[in-house]
Amino acid sequence: MSDNWVVQNLQDILNRWNSTLSDIWTLITMSPENFQGGAIWRIVLNIHGALQAIGYSLLVLFFLVGVVKTCGTFVEMKRPEQVFRIFIRFAIAKGVITYGMELMLALLSIVQGVISTIMNSAGFGTPQDTVLPQEIIDAVEDCGFVESIPLWAITMIGGLLVTVLCFIMIFSVYGRFFRLYMYTAIAPIPLSSFAGSPTQSVGISFLKSYAAVCLEGAIIVLACVIFSVFASSPPTVNPDAAAATMVWNYIAELAFNMLILVGTVKMADRVVKEMMGL
Repeated sequence: MSDNWVVQNLQDILNRWNSTLSDIWTLITMSPENFQGGAIWRIVLNIHGALQAIGYSLLVLFFLVGVVKTCGTFVEMKRPEQVFRIFIRFAIAKGVITYGMELMLALLSIVQGVISTIMNSAGFGTPQDTVLPQEIIDAVEDCGFVESIPLWAITMIGGLLVTVLCFIMIFSVYGRFFRLYMYTAIAPIPLSSFAGSPTQSVGISFLKSYAAVCLEGAIIVLACVIFSVFASSPPTVNPDAAAATMVWNYIAELAFNMLILVGTVKMADRVVKEMMGL
């Protein structure tokens, strides 16, 4: 590592960003059961199990509402096909509540498989590190103390910008985890709405929203893969330009690519919801 303090600042900026991408990569490919040692998941399981009793109570309520809304008269209840249809709906709704956790984990597992497919198809086991070009290192090391002052200011501004972008990225990924936990914990209540025909839209919307949260991981990984290709490509460096100009142009180009990545991650929820018609 160079002894020049400006070069060290630039490398610290890139190391901070590379570390953030690695953390995001790890979090996206991690199962909720293993996040934070599984402590949060155990609490979610306890809440889910406690809410199942409420879900069964709502199941009966929604079932009765559905029967009243569906059958205009008691005579219709005497028709075997009508009784069979209502019984099947009730049995399916009860099964969805009882095995709702397995259903949601299966859906998450499918999405994790999609994420693995994206990673393997792109040929990335880990995100590609962004490396400081040697031309910039040589130009900065040739600068005197006075010439290094504006370079120091540029690196300070770039470091602040990258720190903010790293925080936004990590916040977005952690937010996805928290939404997965909340959807899983509260699942028995909206899933009970499948018992009645008039209320089944609530359960359908819940499952579609949960699927959208799961698919956010695929969009984030895809964005990281595209950014890694950009970052691994040699940047445009003019060897005849002043060191300050070279560093400024490099940070500006890098920041622009980072902003695109952060914007894509922030819009992942909206993109997936548009894809699913939510």
